[in-house]
Amino acid sequence: MTYTTETDRLVADRLNGLESLLNDVFGADQIIIRGTKLEILDLMSSSRPEDRILAFEKIVFYDSGYNGSDGTPMERIDKLLNEVAEIVAKKSMEDQLEKIIAEKMQEKQEDYYREIKLQVLKEQSGPENANTLRKFAELECMEHKTLSRSAMDLLRPASLDEIVGQDKAVNALLGKLASPYPQHVIVYGPPGVGKTSAARLALEAAKALETSPFGDDAPFIEIDGSTLRWDPRETTNPLLGSVHDPIYQGARRDLAETGIPEPKPGLVTNASGGVLFIDEIGEMDPMLMSKLLKVLEDKRVEFESSYYDPNDDQVPQYIKKIFDQGLPADFILIAATTREPEELNSALRSRCGEVYFEPLSPQDIIGILMNAAEKLKIKLDQDAAELIADYTVDGRKAVNILSDAYGLLMYEQRDRKTKRLVIKKKKIEEVLQNARMSPYHREKAHSGTEVGKVFGLGVYGFLGSVLEIEAVAFPAAEEGKGFVRFNDTAGSMAKDSVFNASSVFRLLGEADLNQYDAHVNVVGGGNIDGPSAGLAIFVALYSAIKALPIPQNIAITGELSIRGNVRPVGGITEKIYGAKQAGVKKVILPRDNLGDVPQGLKGIKIEPVDNVEQALNIIFKAH
Repeated sequence: MTYTTETDRLVADRLNGLESLLNDVFGADQIIIRGTKLEILDLMSSSRPEDRILAFEKIVFYDSGYNGSDGTPMERIDKLLNEVAEIVAKKSMEDQLEKIIAEKMQEKQEDYYREIKLQVLKEQSGPENANTLRKFAELECMEHKTLSRSAMDLLRPASLDEIVGQDKAVNALLGKLASPYPQHVIVYGPPGVGKTSAARLALEAAKALETSPFGDDAPFIEIDGSTLRWDPRETTNPLLGSVHDPIYQGARRDLAETGIPEPKPGLVTNASGGVLFIDEIGEMDPMLMSKLLKVLEDKRVEFESSYYDPNDDQVPQYIKKIFDQGLPADFILIAATTREPEELNSALRSRCGEVYFEPLSPQDIIGILMNAAEKLKIKLDQDAAELIADYTVDGRKAVNILSDAYGLLMYEQRDRKTKRLVIKKKKIEEVLQNARMSPYHREKAHSGTEVGKVFGLGVYGFLGSVLEIEAVAFPAAEEGKGFVRFNDTAGSMAKDSVFNASSVFRLLGEADLNQYDAHVNVVGGGNIDGPSAGLAIFVALYSAIKALPIPQNIAITGELSIRGNVRPVGGITEKIYGAKQAGVKKVILPRDNLGDVPQGLKGIKIEPVDNVEQALNIIFKAH
């Protein structure tokens, strides 16, 4: 092609470049297709620049029905180039957007696929997955890894005959449970005397009777009262039960989704038809005790929730029944405590019969140990058992000491082939030394006499003990200005007993205490919480002033009035047991307490008195 001018040559070059660009943007095939539809193929192959420009304009503006525009060829070409640039930019943006959309759709498709897959797996296998099944397998393996029975499980009483030293208490408990109309019971007694075992075995004995209301499947539910606390929000209560509200506590999922609260039964419902045993009931929260008393009265537990709508058709029948009628709680309560009766809730005591377990004597402890030795298939020397009995009055603790000695001996003889182990006194001494234990029973009493020293009797919890009370007296440093000193740690009531003793001295026509400087002391600095040491304090002062010796195998208890009468005191049973364990042969006590003395006592004599003169005659009759 021959160009007439430089402009024609430049236009031709620009048109060739535009044609090449269009082929790249639209594709050669698409260019031909558009040219055919527009019937411009002759224009595209024309030698005239104007025809080619027009053809390219129709192709670029294909959808707009474009038929050309004004302007020079270069201007029209520049306009086409700008339009193609817009198309290229738009197409690039659309391609990039389509790529992003495709990627997002792929991700969504994969997520949807995974969700469908999980749903199918869940429908086929339920709530289990690989992780939960692995944990379940681990639990199953743990279930098969068991040690031998613990010593306490093996040595726990298996029958009522194995409960040593509590025949009267066991019979009283059976009488309250074996009746066709069983009673709620409070069991008093020191720790380790068999209260829990007796309650469990008494239920089994009652179930065997034809007239018993307890069925063969009657449950024995055991709980420690010291672990029970009242929740003022009432969101949780293991004893009485609670309501799991759908919003704050999360009831069962299908209930929470419909806003329905879910009641949860407590121990009182689990024990229905059987026995609920609450140990250390004296430690329970007072508010929770009040709630328990209401349950004992109604034999049902009521539930409330602001989320419960009785008119909601979506509420299951069992939940509607619980909220409308409550849950059954028809059980027999056996409550055990180491506290004194007066420390318990009076309303609880009025609803219950009361059974008292006695402190264990050394012989009872020995009997428990010998039974335990038989179960362990070992031999326990008598002196070894007696040594353990000197260190504890708790049957559980005694068995623990024996178990420690058994384990120690088993380890020491691990390489020996011994048919039967023998536990001797030396091995028990080793265990006691390792445990840093001190003797509980001390033989304080003896057959001799001493001036100004007498044994009083005290009680702490359900354990009696001997108090050593001593007195000395000297002529007053100044005539008529004598004084009586008493150690401050003994307590205010003990000091009042000293003042009462001063009045009784004058009442009996004896020497005026103002003529003496006297000092009364409780050995060991014990606190005397009550007036029961009044008579003993008087006797110690009387002996010191008169220089009369007191037999050291006598113990005294009783309140002394300012008129010389001996008034009744509490804890007689425990005090007598404590005196007996200390080697005392004779106990002087108020005559009004004679009915409190345990029956069948051996090795100790009881001397009841009405007034101080009778007590003095018994103590000093040899003088």
